[in-house]
Amino acid sequence: MIITTTPSIEGRRIASYRGIVSGEAILGANVFRDFFASIRDVVGGRAGSYERVLRDGRDTALQDMIEEAQRLGAHAIVGVHLDYGALGKNEGMMMVSVSGTAVTLE
Repeated sequence: MIITTTPSIEGRRIASYRGIVSGEAILGANVFRDFFASIRDVVGGRAGSYERVLRDGRDTALQDMIEEAQRLGAHAIVGVHLDYGALGKNEGMMMVSVSGTAVTLE
């Protein structure tokens, strides 16, 4: 499955648009407790354990989006947008969401 943030795929023609597809992942409050508990992982201003959790959330959201596109019979997803956000007031939850347009290619 080709995934791109661009509206087209160089050298390929879009044959049909299958629809908007998306994926989400919610990271619970324990993520932040774990982050502060593992502050010793911070090297050069980066928190490796926290970055791994965000990466896993991103990968989960992308996989959900890909599976939805496959159910629609798509070959690719164009115009992909990735977003991170906090949920709830002082809840310590974070959401990773991704969306794009599922397409078939000639």
